[in-house]
Amino acid sequence: MAYLKPPLLVREVFNRIALATGIGGTEKITVTGRRSHEPRSVPVVPVDVEGVRYLVSTRGDSEWVRNLRASPEVDVSRRGHTTHYTATEVPVGNREPIIAAYRAKAGKTVQGYWEKLPNPADHPVFALAAGG
Repeated sequence: MAYLKPPLLVREVFNRIALATGIGGTEKITVTGRRSHEPRSVPVVPVDVEGVRYLVSTRGDSEWVRNLRASPEVDVSRRGHTTHYTATEVPVGNREPIIAAYRAKAGKTVQGYWEKLPNPADHPVFALAAGG
């Protein structure tokens, strides 16, 4: 699978700011590391479509995606409130409306990712079910 590694500035500066502030509609997801079994947190922009909450990977087969596949339990936090979910990967054929909603929500910030990875198969999408 394709993967666009984030530049150092994004990893070391922007992600930390986004985790701390929720800038740009970001929320913090915490997943279990597939090798370390330690919690790993990254900022994401969840999107709600027809009453279901989704996570979309702009960068493709990222670490959080691989961790979530290995252990589908995820906590999503925003402004001190955390909800526990179980994630299920959405089949490629069902991703298009979710990706469209995500791109509309996230705006120009994510446009470049789809220019580099135009195929929906390159953008893992997970449906979130509360509880678990």
